[in-house]
Amino acid sequence: MSHVGVPRGTARKRRSVALLATGVLTIPVLAGCTSDGEDPTSVAVPQDIAPASRDRVADGSTLNWAIDAVPSTLNAFQADADGATTRITGALLPSLFPMDAKGEPRLNPDYLESAKVIEREPKQVVLYKLNQQAVWSDGREIGAPDFVAQWRALSGKDSAFWTARNAGYERIEKIERGKDDLQVRVTFSKPYADWRSLFSPLYPKEVTGSPGTFNDGARTTLRNTAGPFRLRSVNKPRGTVVLDRNPRWWGDEARLDSLVFRAVEPGKRTDALTEGTVDVADIDPATANSIALAARYRGGNGGPPAHGPGAGITPAAALRSWALAHGSDEEAAETAQAAREETREAVAVYAAEQKALSGFAVRKSLEPSYTQLALNGESGPLSDDRVRRAIARTLDRQELADAVLKPLGLPAKPPGSHLALAGQPGYKDGSGALGEQDTKEAQALLADAGWTPGGALRSTRDTKAGSEAEKKEEGEKPAAGEKAAAGDKDEKAEKAGKKDEKAEDTEKDDKASREEGEYTVGDDKPGSRSSGGSGVTAQDKQPGGAAGAYAPAGTAAPAPAAVKSRLGKDGKPLSLRFVLPSGPGSQSLRTVGEKIVAMLDSIGISTQVTKVADDSYFKDHIASGDYDLALYSWPATAYPATDGRPIFAKPEPATDGSLLVAQNYTRVGSDHIDQLFDRAVAELDADASRDLLKQADARIWAAAGSIPLYQRPQLVAVDKKLANIGAFGFAAPRYQDIGFTARQAAGPPANGKK
Repeated sequence: MSHVGVPRGTARKRRSVALLATGVLTIPVLAGCTSDGEDPTSVAVPQDIAPASRDRVADGSTLNWAIDAVPSTLNAFQADADGATTRITGALLPSLFPMDAKGEPRLNPDYLESAKVIEREPKQVVLYKLNQQAVWSDGREIGAPDFVAQWRALSGKDSAFWTARNAGYERIEKIERGKDDLQVRVTFSKPYADWRSLFSPLYPKEVTGSPGTFNDGARTTLRNTAGPFRLRSVNKPRGTVVLDRNPRWWGDEARLDSLVFRAVEPGKRTDALTEGTVDVADIDPATANSIALAARYRGGNGGPPAHGPGAGITPAAALRSWALAHGSDEEAAETAQAAREETREAVAVYAAEQKALSGFAVRKSLEPSYTQLALNGESGPLSDDRVRRAIARTLDRQELADAVLKPLGLPAKPPGSHLALAGQPGYKDGSGALGEQDTKEAQALLADAGWTPGGALRSTRDTKAGSEAEKKEEGEKPAAGEKAAAGDKDEKAEKAGKKDEKAEDTEKDDKASREEGEYTVGDDKPGSRSSGGSGVTAQDKQPGGAAGAYAPAGTAAPAPAAVKSRLGKDGKPLSLRFVLPSGPGSQSLRTVGEKIVAMLDSIGISTQVTKVADDSYFKDHIASGDYDLALYSWPATAYPATDGRPIFAKPEPATDGSLLVAQNYTRVGSDHIDQLFDRAVAELDADASRDLLKQADARIWAAAGSIPLYQRPQLVAVDKKLANIGAFGFAAPRYQDIGFTARQAAGPPANGKK
């Protein structure tokens, strides 16, 4: 399912789980005990991966896994790396501290025997002891030269390396060999709490050792790897990235012979599943519903299939399922069944689809990421924190979460933190710093900021422009004689004609804007369709009109009730630009957006909704600041002190007068928040660091630039015979454990032929 998340090409990259700007109902965790200081309600949603012991997973076979597109680069530290980059490199390269099911970093014994801080004074020193068997695919030991090369490439000191980030690496003072080749000693110039985030993924020195190999050499190939799989080929025309078992892998042998990542657009995944070209794919609710219906009717009356998945589907059952899937009720389904001879071809096609889909299960959980309402505080009404807080206090976050998650059968508790999610250590609901939903309090905040009902109306003096009384007040004299009277009549007729033209143009503009995906909720113009008013038209003023249908010139028209309830200040309405993506995978965002519009409308805030193409949503609107309200997502991370700072840091003015915002697209921040992040990232005591982050989160809530609404759902279609794959949640996949529970040649082989 497609939600718009962090855009490709931004500097911030997820360390171990990709934020899919596609698949996304993209995000789970096993419930566990909470430590002191954690929120007692912090219970994560469990994974759904059909777990099985390795002895139950067959040896061999090919797995086809859908991705959005063949990645532009296999270098995870470049700006155009994406979710596919992360997924592929996860099977090829060392990750020293992958996240576990609770969102904590855990030492990976395949690469490390140990890693810990051995000195704190005068400087922090971390000692890595490497697994004695860990080698690159060319047979060379993984060692200090690889750590040194990656540090130099990512430290930010050499601009020849085109790197998207250097967080943490810039704090390293030196890297040395320990007592032997299996020890790596890293000394930091400044304390760094998130040191476990470094060197994951770890690239061989052949990639990071020079700008040429770093910038270009790792974009389309990796000749040297160190994971359970190795790279066989990247074929962009075919849309495939093929991995084979790594014969030099020293850990548990991969159960699969090969792993094929196949590019399939989100909108075409139902077809890909039906045709058998993929075995695993992130899907949207519509596809999930189709799979559920196929399972329901796979045996005619809901019983098991006669011979294999879907074999027992009867034409009658398929027709009933087809009718239900297309909005019919049971009675209508019976009627459609009686007419099946007339729809034989459609039923046959649908029955084939149902049969194919019945071989899949929908694995579902919650992603380690949340969708937020972003309020752009750079300028306009939202630059006032009272207005931002009023909007936040207007929102019923529970209703919004329910709208997305309840239909999927997933827990719908709104997130209480910007820096951690339920189940992660240190999670605490800090939303109390902002306050719960309270319409009266929201209205009071708006009134305090000067936005009042009817405040958009002009004064009576303004509405009398051109009248005799106003002309006299301004020292002007009316023209005398019949010539002047005739001229006055001509002028009135001309004005009436212009009003007719203006009304017609307004209607045309309104129609055109709706067709282009832009419309206004709560328009303030009297007589407009959106305001619901009944303004006086030029036609009403013409002779022959109904008696009393018009007033003498210079009389102010009464404002419609809808306009009086609209909030305004100094003659201007409180109207906000709400930008939403228009792509087929963004329906959930649009549904949430419509509910937000209605909530704001109920207290008199107008919203101008503009729907734009997904590929321009971030680049042309969010990143550039061309919006007031927007919906997008951020991932949770095991390292919030490092990864959270650029998202919430106070923007700084550039020399050209613009703002340097890093990833803080809301443009809302404070020095105090920055200081708390800086202290947290330098605090080596984990509990103390988490306390500082909780303080930072409370102030982020109070600033009301980012309002978390719901944790994103993850729906994954998985072949029913596959084990240890599906909705992973926080945890990184163990690629070597994935496979089929019965030996088979699942899906097409790597060359795409049966």
